[in-house]
Amino acid sequence: MSDTNETGVLEARAAQLLDLALKAGADQADAVVVRGRSRSVTVRLGKVEATEASESDDFSLRVFVGRRVASVSANPGFDLKLLAERAVAMAKASPEDPFASLADGDRLAKSYPDLDLFDPAEVSTEELTAAALEAEAAALAVDGVTNSSGAGASAGMGGLVLVTSHGFSGAYMGTRFGRSVSAIAGDGTKMERDYDFDSRLYLADLKPAEEIGRMAGERAVARLGPRQMPTRKNVTVVFDPRMARGFAGHIAGAINGASVARKTSFLRDMMGKPVMKQRITVTDDPLVVRGASSRPFDGEGVTGQKLSMIEDGVLKHWFLSTSTGLELGLETNGRGVRSGPAVSPASTNFALEPGTMSREDLIRSVGTGFYVTELIGQGVNMLTGEYSRGASGFWIENGELAFPVSEVTIASNLRQMFMNLTLADDIDRKFGVAAPTLAIEGMTLAGS
Repeated sequence: MSDTNETGVLEARAAQLLDLALKAGADQADAVVVRGRSRSVTVRLGKVEATEASESDDFSLRVFVGRRVASVSANPGFDLKLLAERAVAMAKASPEDPFASLADGDRLAKSYPDLDLFDPAEVSTEELTAAALEAEAAALAVDGVTNSSGAGASAGMGGLVLVTSHGFSGAYMGTRFGRSVSAIAGDGTKMERDYDFDSRLYLADLKPAEEIGRMAGERAVARLGPRQMPTRKNVTVVFDPRMARGFAGHIAGAINGASVARKTSFLRDMMGKPVMKQRITVTDDPLVVRGASSRPFDGEGVTGQKLSMIEDGVLKHWFLSTSTGLELGLETNGRGVRSGPAVSPASTNFALEPGTMSREDLIRSVGTGFYVTELIGQGVNMLTGEYSRGASGFWIENGELAFPVSEVTIASNLRQMFMNLTLADDIDRKFGVAAPTLAIEGMTLAGS
């Protein structure tokens, strides 16, 4: 996979599009190109099921005429002049938006760091196929595994080209490699499934395919013979790191400035107040070298800095883009993300910072509880904080994982869950949302 000099061509084309928009009557404008290249192979039971490849360069133009704004998108090969004129005509016919604006010129990145996001390693379709087959074979070799749901391997690259009418021009590219496998254990109505995967920016950093397959197989076998549990209250629930990352995602959603502005976050009135226990810190850092969600500048040309979103349990920041910041009477903190022509705030390398206890010591401290390895459904209300999801995992007795459990529901409210967190020290920062094993006291478990 190679990063060609085509980004320079794209920057020049975007700059030309901006010039035409200004000539057509726009007061300000920005143009963005989202580039993507990907290849993937999926296999099942030793045979290739699918080989896919895709390429795209998606252009978006956003124009401002006074406080009126309009956006248009197009594929390569479009007529630049026609697109610019159409965007300006749309803006003139649009209602005024008091919060729509480019980032202030003094906030634009004058220079930005090399975050080492691009791996020039070439990986062929044959190599992707071999990795997927190796992962599946390792899963099937685990005693008790009876079938495969398939395995896959992928390689891709993507990035952003951004040019604005008030002086910013920049581009960055990043690569991504992945491997995954899903294994089935048992027979008939007593089958259980589990999985493992890995995703990294650099090919050499990926877990070996054999290790991924073996872990998927062992996890599936461990789930055989699950029991149902009676309903009980005040249960301590321990989230496996795979599930803890999803829980951390709820934290990120609750402190997103767009949700606060829309009044759809249950934390919208909590700025400067405790939302978690003391000593718990949540960070967000777009400038991590080789970080999964790193970026040298955001979708508006602003370089963000590392922030403690929650510090010592106290909420300190929202995720903000320029328009969301204006709506809340604040300034952007460089978290604007392009979704086509639109800009909205989002996290970067988001981490629920670890505690000091090992995973094993955390489980021992629980004594009796429920260790969650899978969550089902979307039963999370971000307006009220109500939380209710189907779950499976393992019952904890005498501080040890005792037996598998399935067909239960865990429930509480995110406000209470945030305040009842205890964190282990086993964080894995290779994902854009990172969290260690965590325990939450006082949940309700609904079972048989």
